Amino acid sequence: MKNLYNRIAVFRAERGVSRRELAEAVGVNNQTIGYLERGDYKPSLELAMKIAAYFSVPIELLFSFRPFESVADTLRRAAAAGDQR
Repeated sequence: MKNLYNRIAVFRAERGVSRRELAEAVGVNNQTIGYLERGDYKPSLELAMKIAAYFSVPIELLFSFRPFESVADTLRRAAAAGDQR
């Protein structure tokens, strides 16, 4: 079975949302959010859609079968692209 990567922690931090707040909003235990963030648990499609809806983003911004680029790498790439202009 493929690995499922997610950015839940990034979106939570960006928006100042605690695990508990997110868990209550999507109807799960706050420990479940921790398991998801660490990759110890794969969400059902329903749960993944609830989390995406909570953050008002497409599901593919939160979940992927390929690792997400780190924020530091994204910033470096953006800076390099800006230098080339």
